[in-house]
Amino acid sequence: MSPSSEDWHQNTRDALTYNVQIQVGETHIPVVLDTGSSDLWVLSTSCQETCSSTKVPLYPLSSFRPAHLDAKLLYGDSNTGTYAQGPIGSDSVSLAGLNLQSQYFSAINFTNTSVVQTGSGGILGLGFPFNSLVWIDLSLSQNSSSNAKVHRDIHTEEAIDANSRFPDSLQNPVTRWFPKNDLGDDAGTPIVRSMRQLTTTAALQSSIVSYGPLIPRLVAQGMLDSPMFSITLQRDTIQIGGNEGMLSIGQLPPSVHSESLTWVSVRGYSASQGGLNPPSDAPEEVYPVAWEIPLDDVWFDGVKLRRSKMSSPNITLSALIDTGNSLIRGPPDVVAQILAILGGPLFACSPPHSLVFEIGGKHFPVDPRDFVSEARPGNPDLCSANLVPTDVPVSGGPGYLYSWNLGNPFLKGVLAAFHYGSLTRPSQNPPRVGLLSTVDPNAGKQLCDDKHHAEEEHEGYPIIAEPAPASLPPAWSTGVGGVPLAARPTVTQSGIPGKFTNGVSGAVQIGVGIWIAVLAEFVTWMTWRVAG
Repeated sequence: MSPSSEDWHQNTRDALTYNVQIQVGETHIPVVLDTGSSDLWVLSTSCQETCSSTKVPLYPLSSFRPAHLDAKLLYGDSNTGTYAQGPIGSDSVSLAGLNLQSQYFSAINFTNTSVVQTGSGGILGLGFPFNSLVWIDLSLSQNSSSNAKVHRDIHTEEAIDANSRFPDSLQNPVTRWFPKNDLGDDAGTPIVRSMRQLTTTAALQSSIVSYGPLIPRLVAQGMLDSPMFSITLQRDTIQIGGNEGMLSIGQLPPSVHSESLTWVSVRGYSASQGGLNPPSDAPEEVYPVAWEIPLDDVWFDGVKLRRSKMSSPNITLSALIDTGNSLIRGPPDVVAQILAILGGPLFACSPPHSLVFEIGGKHFPVDPRDFVSEARPGNPDLCSANLVPTDVPVSGGPGYLYSWNLGNPFLKGVLAAFHYGSLTRPSQNPPRVGLLSTVDPNAGKQLCDDKHHAEEEHEGYPIIAEPAPASLPPAWSTGVGGVPLAARPTVTQSGIPGKFTNGVSGAVQIGVGIWIAVLAEFVTWMTWRVAG
């Protein structure tokens, strides 16, 4: 049975991923770029039943060094429940010529996530170590006073049920907070508390150097000019283009200056809130868990929206900045208010609408072209919002404290920089996020023009369908604040996803500032692109 037009729209907008290509052992694998999680995992050749339809290479395990630990990474909010599971181990991992030996990750042998369907081969988490299940399990295993191995092994049904207590990320987001992942009660059992504490900052630093996620390990080993990365995402439909899809590691793109960004602090979680217990030689430290930043207010069509009545009033408003999330997610009552203003879940694609997040005293609008998606293939008149409800934080309850998850529709209109600060002494060099809006003031008119063109041609909006380029363009054109702009790509028949082909991979390292192409696609590879 073929899907309905509503199913087509839902599947299309939820299937959008932004991939980078990494090398694990001798295998090149496209992985979802995810600032909302911290762990690296890839589909392995042991993944047979659920990976039979994948077109991407599977990790062969021939050079995999098992740690005799299992990872169960849970995905979803209270409405979803998916997971990825497999053994933890190590191998060499390379990203754009940055090579790390003995990098720990999970080689997945079973998953019911959407990663397989989107043509990706795994997830590259870019979050903090303290949100990494792999880091915690390895640290506990190595520092345990007993000889017993840590072996997490809960039934699938229990994993999904436990996961339902958490906010979300990605299309079927990962439950990333290890103490409330599959162990302990809301307050945390003694064994969970002991897992979250290392004796000294030196021990903490050592554990990150040895077992930390990929980018934090590069930071901890001093391999980067600056402990940061930045991301821009290319628009995949409705006037395709916009910002160049790019991941910059160790510094900003050369044409962008730090002072042009609005910088805000990342929320820290105390031990009483479920965060990391501080080391004994730094008892006042409070550590970050995720790229969660404060929100001043939210505006829609020029009107400031009321705060959610479903969230505890003593929790300050905040948002997760999440490249692994294909939508914008917010409190159910606020989302319902926006949809009521629009006249329901389906509405006219024009006039354009304005959703704005006030951050650090500055307005950051969602580009009107990214706020909507075509509701039915080939019909440019009817749209739906790339906006859905999610769980709200509750004071004293489990999970995160953010109310909003700002995914790709928001991120296509900004350059976002993620600065880890000091991983061991955040009070001395606080973690922070910098944002630079790149939304064209005429974006609303451009949406109307594109809609008019599609109507004249009796077709829907175009959708990107090109392989990742094999090399970096000789020169970028730049837009607001020096942010590189994308070249006009080749597209499919308007409104209908086509067949996607693989690009050629290549890697060169020039210094420690690395720039990588990030391609928006349903099924694509990404090629490494480097500039010096």
